[in-house]
Amino acid sequence: MKENTLTLKNMVSKSCLKLIELYFKNIEGVIIQQVFLGKVILLQDENKINNQQLKEHFNEIGFEVVEDEDVILTERIKVAAIELIVFASNNNSIIRNSDYISDRVQEPYDKISKVFSRVTGTTLEKYIILLKIEKAKELVLEDKLTLSEISYQLDYSSVQYLSRQFKQITGYTFSEFKDLEHPPRILLEHLI
Repeated sequence: MKENTLTLKNMVSKSCLKLIELYFKNIEGVIIQQVFLGKVILLQDENKINNQQLKEHFNEIGFEVVEDEDVILTERIKVAAIELIVFASNNNSIIRNSDYISDRVQEPYDKISKVFSRVTGTTLEKYIILLKIEKAKELVLEDKLTLSEISYQLDYSSVQYLSRQFKQITGYTFSEFKDLEHPPRILLEHLI
């Protein structure tokens, strides 16, 4: 069996990790070793499953195996940004977004910024803002934190700044958003 490390596109939530582990339990010739956001390490018996079949299995559950170096770097950048914004619970106030992402992907920020923009068609800064707004939607709907606490957790300088950006991107104030029967959410893999 050969060890194989794959970068996967659209693998942006913790439930994705479990999905892969469960799905591949029933696939002969594949043993999942480790699963991370955006990456899987597996053992592959090439006599039972070839690379194309492996890609087809990942596609079947919504993930694309990425081989282009710039796209791989972009997926790593997305994962780092998601870790920071969605899962960090205010680690952003301790370290600047650019420093964290650069350190996480082990590349200079100017390089990752250029590659990210070229591959996605949007800036990394815009992507981070979109992640923050999606996180703000989640926190507002949970109704456990004040707007001031949400603003602090997402590293905004003020509630007014967060509110203005929220309205600009969603078209709603926080109270209008909470009052919607079906508040619109965007899946992280569909942000860009």
